[in-house]
Amino acid sequence: MKNSLNLNNLKSLFKKYRKNNLKFKYPLLDDAFSDKDLFEGIKVIMSGQLTMSNKTKEFEKKFAKKLKAKYAVMVNSGSSANLLATFASCNPMRKKRFKRGDEVLIPALCWPTSLWPLVQAGLKPKFIDIDPFTLNVKAEEIAKQITKNTKVILLIHVLGNSTDMDKIKKIVKKKKLILIEDTCESLGASYNGKSLGTFGDFGTYSFYYSHQISSGEGGMVVCNDFDDYQLLLSMRAHGWSRDLNLQKKVEKYYPKLDKRFIFLNSGFNLRPTDITASIGLSQFLRLDKFISIRKKNRAKIIKKLKSSKNWKNQFKFLKINEHVNPSFFGFPIILDHKYRHLKKKFLMKIEKLGVESRPIISGNFLNQPAAKLYKFQQKSNSFPNSQIVEDRGFFIGLHTKPINNAKLNFLVETLLSIDELNKS
Repeated sequence: MKNSLNLNNLKSLFKKYRKNNLKFKYPLLDDAFSDKDLFEGIKVIMSGQLTMSNKTKEFEKKFAKKLKAKYAVMVNSGSSANLLATFASCNPMRKKRFKRGDEVLIPALCWPTSLWPLVQAGLKPKFIDIDPFTLNVKAEEIAKQITKNTKVILLIHVLGNSTDMDKIKKIVKKKKLILIEDTCESLGASYNGKSLGTFGDFGTYSFYYSHQISSGEGGMVVCNDFDDYQLLLSMRAHGWSRDLNLQKKVEKYYPKLDKRFIFLNSGFNLRPTDITASIGLSQFLRLDKFISIRKKNRAKIIKKLKSSKNWKNQFKFLKINEHVNPSFFGFPIILDHKYRHLKKKFLMKIEKLGVESRPIISGNFLNQPAAKLYKFQQKSNSFPNSQIVEDRGFFIGLHTKPINNAKLNFLVETLLSIDELNKS
């Protein structure tokens, strides 16, 4: 069996069992995985070493090297990456840490698992509004909102874009704040040549299905401090001392304990499997190619829309901030204000015709039932720009294969059908 395990022998099986997305002519992602990606996962399965091991370590090392971060720790999801980064930031073993009751700044346009670890760790969130056409917060707005109680900034790099990181760095240094960069939607993007996620104390990434790369589920935390790295490793796995540099010291001071099972901290079980690591690594090696193709596809779609005889400025497109080299996986669109009342009908129509869509993150999070449950003091009407994104925004996918003319024409025709609704 071992001798017959090769990619060519498996191609017929892949063809038999892999299902194409028949529901949408233009899905969020046409096909996340190549045959080779899946083959790398199958090799791990055949080895019998399914749990976190050498493949995870290999992915972590290559990830850190490419992003020019000193350390990377893989976890089982981007949400877990946010959880781990947050709880590491307040851990008693860390000199620079926040305390329960401290204030954290977070954009009102956010994903739940960017926010909830902050709340679970005892922080008081203070929401700030965003620029509706870059989808990111402005550094000047962050500076205005800082008080004596502010100890943490949770910065979200939205859909491949970013804010002015030079200004953010100055603010963080001057105010001695902890900066966590949620880069789950922006792997591969950079600011002035420096990878997003590497400016702060911790940077987080997601490898969910439709993101820049995918391992099905999976995520990563990066940092540049060795002690932080050791803390992440321990907290990822129950607070274990296993595989840490101080293992021998711990054994010396606790000679009566079984050295295989010494727990020196609080922790979780956020470990990935070597299966997901092998698939993620296979995709990661093609990240630059994916970024390039998606940029070209985006440019073609915008050009085709604007050159159409039916173009009437129906849509606003993402404005890329200065000094940002973006990395897309989605194509965010803001309806012109004249079409705001048509959004729901429009999205229902394009999905019926075969174009899959998603909201831009969660919209204005203060409108969500969970925000009311936790009795946040701020009100949703205090965030007009986030409300614009909720009321007029959505995104469609950008594929990792060059878009052909037939698919391009179909997509543009479908999007511009919005005016048919305006006439009805």
